[in-house]
This record gives sequence, structure tokens and C-alpha cells, in this order.
Amino acid sequence: MESSAATEIFAALAQPTRLAAFRLILRHEPHGLPAGEVARRLEVPQNTLSTHLAILARAGLVSAERQGRTILYRPEIDRVRQIASYLVSDCCGGRPELCAPLVDEFTPCCTPSPEPSCAC
Repeated sequence: MESSAATEIFAALAQPTRLAAFRLILRHEPHGLPAGEVARRLEVPQNTLSTHLAILARAGLVSAERQGRTILYRPEIDRVRQIASYLVSDCCGGRPELCAPLVDEFTPCCTPSPEPSCAC
């Protein structure tokens, strides 16, 4: 990933409502979440949320799929992987044992759980 793409992602996530929307949508993968439900849960007007979701979509973090009158948002998991890899690509100076705690922190995100136990 180029630094310009990473900067665009960081800029998209640097606003509290967008970060909250992205995290909420991420928690509902693989089914996604309708835009109206995201707005309701975050207590944000739908037109305001629409602008935020467009910014997340331009950064490649979410995709939208129309289902009748509803627009369903899903996270772009590959993009999440890319930005996470970009952040840790120089981690640990070639000593993988130093990265073990980081790997352990992501592991709970990959196992079904009623409440995520990590930052994912």
C-alpha cells in the first residue's frame, strides 16, 4: 500500500462519527448493516451519515449494495487487512517473537463471540 492510500484511510477514520460508523459496520460483517440502522444506532441524521459513509467508501473501507429501497453497507475486509499490514510492516525489526502479542490481540477477532474482546 502506498502512503497516499494509507493517508486517505487515516483521514477517513480521523472523524469520530466515521470511525464509529466503520466500527459498527465492521461488527456486522458478513451480513452488513442498512444505512438507516447505522444512523439510528449512532443517533446521527441520515443525510449527515450519508456524507460520512461516502467518505468511507471513497477510502475503500466500506461498500454499498442496494437491496430494494435499502442501502446495505459492508466493510471491505481486504482493505482493513491492507491498512493493518501497512501499519505493522516494519514491526519488530525482523524478530517475529516480539510481534506475538500483536498477533494474539487480533486472534479473538477471528473467532465468533457475542462481544468482541479486542479493538477489531
